[in-house]
Amino acid sequence: MDSTASTLLLRPPLELKDRTKDTRGVVFDSSLLRKQPNIPTEFIWSHGDLIYPLEELREPLVDLRGFLNGDEMATNHAAELVRAACLSHGFFQVINHGVDAHLIQAAHHHMDAFFKLPITQKLRARRKPGGMWGYSGAHADRFSSSLPWKETLSFGFDDHSCETMVTDYFKSVLGEDFEQTGSIYQRYCESMKELSLVIMELLGISLGIDRFHFRRFFQDSSSIMRCNYYPPCQEPGLTFGTGPHCDPTALTILHQDQVGGLQVFAQNKWQTVRPRSDAFVINIGDTFMALSNGRYKSCLHRAVVNRYRERRSLAFFVCPKEDKVVRPPQDLVGREGPRKYPDFTWLDLLEFTQKHYRADVRTLQSFTQWFLSSKPPLY
Repeated sequence: MDSTASTLLLRPPLELKDRTKDTRGVVFDSSLLRKQPNIPTEFIWSHGDLIYPLEELREPLVDLRGFLNGDEMATNHAAELVRAACLSHGFFQVINHGVDAHLIQAAHHHMDAFFKLPITQKLRARRKPGGMWGYSGAHADRFSSSLPWKETLSFGFDDHSCETMVTDYFKSVLGEDFEQTGSIYQRYCESMKELSLVIMELLGISLGIDRFHFRRFFQDSSSIMRCNYYPPCQEPGLTFGTGPHCDPTALTILHQDQVGGLQVFAQNKWQTVRPRSDAFVINIGDTFMALSNGRYKSCLHRAVVNRYRERRSLAFFVCPKEDKVVRPPQDLVGREGPRKYPDFTWLDLLEFTQKHYRADVRTLQSFTQWFLSSKPPLY
């Protein structure tokens, strides 16, 4: 299929553009694209990226029950598993995490309710230029090639600024009919925030520092919640649902459905991750790699799509408060040698990934070079 034809497939009908009063270009309408024999060229990735694994990752499965109950032996064992994973590839899963299974199920159900809406209704929540929150189809509002075969709905969570922040967002963007959806995601984000602080405490123990150091640092965090929807794709071997990258945030807490598609780069090869309905996937991001002075690895991962089945995931990205200075604890630096990254704020890194750089395996290194050349030092 030639480029002109593929671009036309991505463009909304004239009447859709008129109704939404939006002239920003392409719209990813999966119901339309699935009817085509080939995917548009904008979604085709280079052959070198399209390497598919045969092995399954044997990542640690960390049981949090003993830690949550104050069992010192179980806590030490959990910390050892976390340490081994984070020194290697930055990826593990947690079970007995205390999050209500019915709440997780409801969050998946309400995600379906949104993504099954007609494209005209989803576009009511479309992300504004330069904004972080809202609906995005294939990130086509930000990129023009190597597009991911997915739709996303992103919104912020900060339990210190407003107790009904998420509920209010859904009501204001999608109307009163989505008040219950907003309430479900409000509760889900509150649970993720609580779980994130548990993980941060465990990370502190695993690094041999004050166990509450990172818990205190992220107590006033301003995080990002994202619902991911990966439609079936007629040529799944040519594209990705999410391309290879490391998350620029501090920590990602992911719950995926049972379709599968998540892959992690470990032991110099891509490996698949078996979904577990009772577990949350945890992966280290670039911000926490900087907080650990490079000791813990930011997890390189990607997601593939399925020819016959749609896939969903719920991703909670833990971020520091925007003006917090990202700096490793002094006792960790003393043990690990010289500083590897400059002091920066989360807002600095966020600006870099939103305006200057598409997140990949080298985001933190590229950010460091950009930051040192363009920003005054923090004191």
